[in-house]
Amino acid sequence: MANLYLIDRPFGENGVNLALGDTEALTVLIQDGVYLDVSSLLKNDRRVFALQDDVEKRGLGERLTKGVKRISYGELVDLIVAHKVINFA
Repeated sequence: MANLYLIDRPFGENGVNLALGDTEALTVLIQDGVYLDVSSLLKNDRRVFALQDDVEKRGLGERLTKGVKRISYGELVDLIVAHKVINFA
């Protein structure tokens, strides 16, 4: 079972660094976490998601880092149920 990292901005860099050391990490950017630089995770083949609603509310649109998959709240719930959650939100 992979670890699911929920990452918001206040402790986001810590969460990104921890997820970087986890080869099976799934990372979800929530709230202001969508502003974080996650290029290090993507370069190391980690799966990174962002909540679609949070991306839209912050006007990021096409400026979201390439390689980050947008997901709905329903998809987030499915991920939470299926994985161990490590919360940085």
